Amino acid sequence: MELTVERGDLTTVAADAIVNAANSSLLGGGGVDGAIHAAAGPRLLAACRELRRTTLPDGLPVGDAVATPGFDLPAPWVIHTVGPNRHAGETDPGLLASCFARSLDVAADLRARTVAFPAVSAGVYGWAADDVARAAVAAVRSWDDENPAALDEVRFVLFNDVLLEAFDAALVAA
Repeated sequence: MELTVERGDLTTVAADAIVNAANSSLLGGGGVDGAIHAAAGPRLLAACRELRRTTLPDGLPVGDAVATPGFDLPAPWVIHTVGPNRHAGETDPGLLASCFARSLDVAADLRARTVAFPAVSAGVYGWAADDVARAAVAAVRSWDDENPAALDEVRFVLFNDVLLEAFDAALVAA
């Protein structure tokens, strides 16, 4: 599997699936979550409401992932994952790693070959860029070791230079 880092807008990425740094409600929010909901159009919110009505009445747990269609996005699938919120006392790096691994599990179930991630839990959830980058790269590499040939490419698509530098460093160090 090829693992790459780039600066860009996740909502414009042509991949089989993009990963949304969602909140547990799945009903939209700020940052990456808000941008994905805006770009995907109102059918994404309707799909998330249906998930809440049926299979996830209490919301999506931290560290887990679930997919919806991408609707108006270039990517046919959106994989929603809920990262741990440091400000709320969720400081377990295992939960952070789980976001990446569970998202890849869902991608493999969808038969996606290319997946693009944001820096889940960096930003408003309070995790340092370096910590997120190390956890993300380690989780993806570990998942690939256990699931060889399941995916062709994982891209980390980051919206600022601080995140880009952190992920570049993590990729080189791993």
